[in-house]
Amino acid sequence: MKNNIKSHRQNGKGSAGQPLAFEKYFPKDTDFEGELLTLGLPKIDALPEVLVITSYPPRECGIANYSHDLFKALNNKFNQSIQIKICALESDEEVFNYPEEVKYTLKTSSPLGYVQLARSINQDTNIQIVLIQHEFGFFKLQEQAFTDFLNQITKPVVIVFHSVLPRPDSRLRNSVQQLTAACTSVIVMTHNSMGVLTHDYGIPGQKISVIAHGTHLVTHLDKKILKKKFGLKGRKILTTFGLLSAGKSIETTIEALPAIVATIPEVIFLVIGKTHPEVVKNDGEVYRESLEQRVKDLGLQNHVRFINKYLALPELLDYLQLTDIYLFTTCDPNQAVSGTFAYAMSCACPIISTPIPHTREVLTPDTGIIIDFDDPLQLGKEVIKLLNDNTLRKHLSVNSLQKIISTTWENSAISHAMLFENLSSGKINLKYNLPEVNLDHLNHMTTSTGIIQFSKLNRPDLGSGFTLDDNARAMVASCMQFKLTGDHEILKNISIYLAFISRCQQPAGDFLNYIDKEHLFTKQNQKVNLDDSNGRAVWALGYLISLKDILPEALIFEAMEVLKRALFHISTLQSTRAIAFTIKGLYYYQIAYDHFYTRILIKTLSSRLEQMFYHESGKKWIWFESYLTYANSIMPEAMLYGWLITKQPAYKEIALSSLDFLLSQTFDKKGIKVITNQNWLQKGELIKGYGEQPIDVAYTILTLSAFFDVFQDTQYLEKMKTAFNWFLGHNHLHQIIYNPCTGGCYDGLEENNVNLNQGAESTVSYLMARLTMEQYFKTEISEKKQYTNH
Repeated sequence: MKNNIKSHRQNGKGSAGQPLAFEKYFPKDTDFEGELLTLGLPKIDALPEVLVITSYPPRECGIANYSHDLFKALNNKFNQSIQIKICALESDEEVFNYPEEVKYTLKTSSPLGYVQLARSINQDTNIQIVLIQHEFGFFKLQEQAFTDFLNQITKPVVIVFHSVLPRPDSRLRNSVQQLTAACTSVIVMTHNSMGVLTHDYGIPGQKISVIAHGTHLVTHLDKKILKKKFGLKGRKILTTFGLLSAGKSIETTIEALPAIVATIPEVIFLVIGKTHPEVVKNDGEVYRESLEQRVKDLGLQNHVRFINKYLALPELLDYLQLTDIYLFTTCDPNQAVSGTFAYAMSCACPIISTPIPHTREVLTPDTGIIIDFDDPLQLGKEVIKLLNDNTLRKHLSVNSLQKIISTTWENSAISHAMLFENLSSGKINLKYNLPEVNLDHLNHMTTSTGIIQFSKLNRPDLGSGFTLDDNARAMVASCMQFKLTGDHEILKNISIYLAFISRCQQPAGDFLNYIDKEHLFTKQNQKVNLDDSNGRAVWALGYLISLKDILPEALIFEAMEVLKRALFHISTLQSTRAIAFTIKGLYYYQIAYDHFYTRILIKTLSSRLEQMFYHESGKKWIWFESYLTYANSIMPEAMLYGWLITKQPAYKEIALSSLDFLLSQTFDKKGIKVITNQNWLQKGELIKGYGEQPIDVAYTILTLSAFFDVFQDTQYLEKMKTAFNWFLGHNHLHQIIYNPCTGGCYDGLEENNVNLNQGAESTVSYLMARLTMEQYFKTEISEKKQYTNH
């Protein structure tokens, strides 16, 4: 490739890091990809490619950062389905050392470059989609060449408008109409921008997708700790960030500061970011210097700090998390979208903003405060009011997070990938990557007593106390992890959870469920039926005992002692799910220690389920009860275990038929939809309502795993994948339920949002599901690691 297009070799290595087989036949600097295309051969990598035409780091600009974040998100979630390649836009004088994903560069001022790039895209059999990040300034020197370039491309083209100007003149309207006519699809980041395109430009609405500007998941660290880290202990922090230019109107805040400081003297205003490179090139540091001089004139040197550098993302997110109020004071009413504003919301910053379309669409009285342009007096009044109202700041913070969660980069990647799949004519088939196993939130929720029941966001809520249910499940998950890894660090948690189960056991052998933060049993234990909790305890104990060959003898001995005492109570259980969980626990115990009494007990309990099944089931309702509620899959699974131990044919038939019925109710072509916690499914009805819980999806995966192990029917394996993808975004909202930043799992999927709290039940449920998937899809996980490392 010559002139303004560069094709980058991938280090002269194959996928395993070895020299390519044909490399010795070509000169050292040969462009292998171009040579293969010339010979009419397919490209080296068989995965379909999406080529993103954009500015890209190390170039410093907002769209470069945006594109890099999008690249990382798509790569993390879908790099076994698609490859994302970059064509980096450059001006004449720019030369950068790019990362390996950059395949081409384009000098935007060269007409020939557009022609060459179009030809290369059309000849490249692996490129299936072209995604263009559009800003008018990128192509202002060659507008016609860019329009011709779009018309020359024979692949589907998606254009992303980062600026959408309302009330265009005829020239701008015609230009945008020509661009969109040459593209297959258009992306904008706000509904306001979509409205402008349809109303002011006449662009068909069906051609437009709204995919919000991506935001980062953060761990929501403690403000006090972060303030101390950055030398800001005891200060009230006002922050703004971004590449500095006059359009950001930083002077509005500086002029407001004297009144603010007079009322709240501990205030400090952080101005984070270096001056925009284009501003430096044209005007030098005149704007920054004028701001610094004004700070001196007003005597505010102790209340304004200029952080004149380009911060790495982790440090930037730390600054945003320690911020008490984020100030967005742009003076451009036509700025369609702001990445800095979106990042501030993702860090739960209470925000005061001027009214650009993006902020007017997102901020409501419950999520932020909107002020007029260039109004220091109004800004000062709102800052003082908000700094003096801790409750309001907290309210805005929580609501902002709920508002912005659908826009995380993970969710943005899902929306983009689904669009690519729809436009690819079957050439792109999405497959979700399995995230790495992450125990951070599990460990964060676990004290020396046990795992805490609830969390507020990802912060453990010790006031919610502890439950036997959660600690039993946590012990199962931890034992699963130890079985897979042999990591002895996990033994500490297993010991904690086992001790908690033992603590809950009563003299008669049964268990209580609820313990408060003072380690006392609560009155709730007398108000609710505890049979299900008792069954889960038996399951956890039995599973631990089944690992007698790898776990320390002391743990096995303690678990056996607790289980032996529980056996006196087990025979009295009548609850369907309690019986089923108990059978599962006894099955695990029985495969470790073949005892006659345990075998008899399994048969007794299995017969009870059998009687329930025959009492309720019919031709159209093949189930144990007249309704489907929670943890439904445990009942077919229990009958499977009953058959494996007793070899009673009826148990096998009930296990298979009841599972088939359950799957018919919860799976369809769209995926899985488990029974909601708002509306149980009554006999003869259809699933309705919302409120899907991670625990029910996880139990379904565990059950499918058990059936696959026994019958080797691949339909169970495929449904496991479908169910697990629910956590990763394959659900009715197309949003992640598992948070890869914290390692926690959101508490539920509602009609229009996810519940952002990451309690013990949901987090442990996800971990059980994820560890189950590890047993069957190690190859896919290995391939993902290899590609990422490469």
